[in-house]
Amino acid sequence: MTQTSRLAAVAAILLASNTFAVASDSVAPAAPKSTAGTAATVDAKPVPEARVWVTRHRARIGGSTLAYTATAGTILMKNDKDEPIALFGFTAYTKDDGDPATRPLIFAYNGGPGSASAWLHMGILGPRRTDLADLESNTRGPFRTVDNEYSILDRADLVMIDPVGTGLSRPVGKAEGKDFWGVDQDIRSVSQFIVRYLGDHGRWASPKFVLGESYGGMRTAGVAYTLLTHHDVSLNGVILVSPYLDLASGWAGLGADVGYVNYFPTYAATAWYHDALANRPAELQPFLREAEAFAEDVYAPVLFKGSRATPAERQAVLEGLARYTGVSADYWDKANLRLDEPRFLQELLRGKGEVAGRIDSRYVGGDINRIAETMKYDPYDTAIGPAIVASFNDYYRRELKVESDREYVLSADLEKEWDNRHEQPGMGDTKVPYPNTIPDLSQALTMNPEMKVLVQQGYFDLACPYRTVEYALDHLDVSAKLRGNVAVEYYDAGHMMYVHPGSMRKFKRTLASFVDANSR
Repeated sequence: MTQTSRLAAVAAILLASNTFAVASDSVAPAAPKSTAGTAATVDAKPVPEARVWVTRHRARIGGSTLAYTATAGTILMKNDKDEPIALFGFTAYTKDDGDPATRPLIFAYNGGPGSASAWLHMGILGPRRTDLADLESNTRGPFRTVDNEYSILDRADLVMIDPVGTGLSRPVGKAEGKDFWGVDQDIRSVSQFIVRYLGDHGRWASPKFVLGESYGGMRTAGVAYTLLTHHDVSLNGVILVSPYLDLASGWAGLGADVGYVNYFPTYAATAWYHDALANRPAELQPFLREAEAFAEDVYAPVLFKGSRATPAERQAVLEGLARYTGVSADYWDKANLRLDEPRFLQELLRGKGEVAGRIDSRYVGGDINRIAETMKYDPYDTAIGPAIVASFNDYYRRELKVESDREYVLSADLEKEWDNRHEQPGMGDTKVPYPNTIPDLSQALTMNPEMKVLVQQGYFDLACPYRTVEYALDHLDVSAKLRGNVAVEYYDAGHMMYVHPGSMRKFKRTLASFVDANSR
């Protein structure tokens, strides 16, 4: 895309991005010495060594040139028996002249489950980012990495976390993937990493924030509760970016009617964007208010009634479904009034031989199979993914000097092995068979009334639609006063709203204001 953040002169770009000192293959000063290569073995297997690479840089951020130190690598995590269980990967950025006691610290990660932090890292948060063209296919190299004028590093230090199974993170010793791959296992291990980092790097006094995108929202709500109740670590704030928080209300394919209702307004937004409506209104927001009212007051009651709905009620719903989505009443009728997003996106632009994106429904690609029932690929993923993958791997090794013969895993297929059970607060030892960490966030807010919550959400997100997020927040079990601790900001883009130039600028302004206001 055409980036408004590009510097006016090539010379300034070169100066701002220059790495002026490198300390490669070294251990962070505060990190404990590795025991690898000694007698520390488990089942006769040597424990891999935790390694970090420290480099120093300058970049143009927030209108000024900023000097910072990058620390990339792994930390060796141990269990209560002092046995090694995981190498936990991370990349930390600290402002060179910052005071660790007062400078805010943000821990951040993506979701999946099974996604490394490279997407947020190279998309919006890190001091360097992938140069992307919005709404275009970013598949032709050379792939460029540029200074990120919109990084949060001018306001806070940053730790990008790669949960076990992603990045360079992996189980070691007697530990197995199942010890980390589940809702509660994941929350526990990420919380333990955060506590370990605070101790190793002398950041206990810092104002602390946790930012999670997508499934990272599910994780963050649980982490906020677990840090407070198991480690006595309180957070100044949490940031939920396009969050997934509750399976039952946040999935239009589970068979639970609430998911179909919550997805409907984003179907309407997508149809509006692609001019797929018979009578397209000029403005999006009034149209969305109409669609939301229809979904809640007309659509939801008929789904709830099921076979008890009268023919007149059903017909009224069918007419509304067609009017707001551009998909025919006949198709909705054959689907029994219920469409998940892969079916909706395949059908919406079928007549044009195109398919709209799921992660960002503004994106469009050619339809691989025009008679298919569901979409065969996501045009957003193929337009953005190759550039992020290529630029991160180049940046990680060439600029951060990370030397490893292991693949940095950006996306791991962990869902099929994921334990979705969750021990919700207030449920005793019972594990609910479907994840919902809204109870965790509710109790964390109640016990820490100083913690604030920022939600950043795109209107064209069909991975975690905005109404699924609003529904989850509407069901926070907190006092009316504490509801004032939660703020929601909306964007005219999709799941990774920051690929859109205007949303990138807004994302930084909103996040910076939130961190500033809650670090005093």
